[in-house]
Amino acid sequence: MDKAWKQVLAAVILGVCLPRTVMSLAGFWLPREEEPESSQSAQQTVVETFPTQPSKTPVPVYIPVLTDKTSIRVLELENYVLGVVLAEMPAYFEEEALKAQAVVARTYALRRIAQGDRHPDGAVCASSGCCQAYISTEEYLEKRGTQADVNRIRQAVLETAGEIVCYAGSVAETTYFSCSGGKTEDALEVWGEGYPYLQSVSSPGEEEAFTYRVTKTLSANAFAQKLGRDLSGEPAEWLGKVTYTRGGGIKTMDISGKTYTGAKLWQLLGLNSTSFTVTAKGDTIIIETAGKGHRVGMSQYGADAMAATGKKYLEILSYYYPGTEIDKVGTIG
Repeated sequence: MDKAWKQVLAAVILGVCLPRTVMSLAGFWLPREEEPESSQSAQQTVVETFPTQPSKTPVPVYIPVLTDKTSIRVLELENYVLGVVLAEMPAYFEEEALKAQAVVARTYALRRIAQGDRHPDGAVCASSGCCQAYISTEEYLEKRGTQADVNRIRQAVLETAGEIVCYAGSVAETTYFSCSGGKTEDALEVWGEGYPYLQSVSSPGEEEAFTYRVTKTLSANAFAQKLGRDLSGEPAEWLGKVTYTRGGGIKTMDISGKTYTGAKLWQLLGLNSTSFTVTAKGDTIIIETAGKGHRVGMSQYGADAMAATGKKYLEILSYYYPGTEIDKVGTIG
């Protein structure tokens, strides 16, 4: 791994957050004339910096982004955040929600780089199923939206430039998702590892999300096949005891003498989340799912709903990540 990236990782892991303090971490700055050498695992290239005001970003920050299986693009941090917000959140969302998304995307990337737990060379990828989705401005304009959309999101990134979420002096784990279905989930219930700031909270106002409530109907045979079992008797008799998490998700469910975790059923049945109900009507199994994704951290539709009521992005972040603080990376003023 290039020396510069080792400095980046060390700086973040040791704790780049100093409450209410603007930091200057030399290890984070990779001048363009000193772009990293190609590693054996990936080919690296540098792209243009984010066009911010000089007073906002006096020294650009660069991060490694895995664009495919063999290539790493070294993106300027704010340019990368712009691409993430373009890919992850609708441009028509409220401005304060877009700002909140920019902060959590920036924080999430630095956390992944610090942990080095996803890809070689401490890189992040452009897949929402692994790290975060990312789309270039050019591709966005070609396939998804308008220059007005880009300008709107760029402004949200610009107004939050360098801001990250921190907890107890370290970069926070700012997971986020589309819609909770009314209540977020504890990290402990989903991943078996708890965080003081990733607790279950109510998330009202998400009804406009198309995944707020989704009904899936299966034949009894199809239901059994998805479970990989040969079930007999009346389908209504298959469904037994259910336990729930604090976030309203399924913790365990007994089905015809076997106990499943909600996460396992989420996977086997191809559901949107672990928050669901299962009922039987004759030879039909009806599954209603609330929300989409792991439901841990910030709900994007919830953030938009809060912003629509006048909440500012700092209030949104404080609500979904209680006990955290906002700090800045580098000498951004």
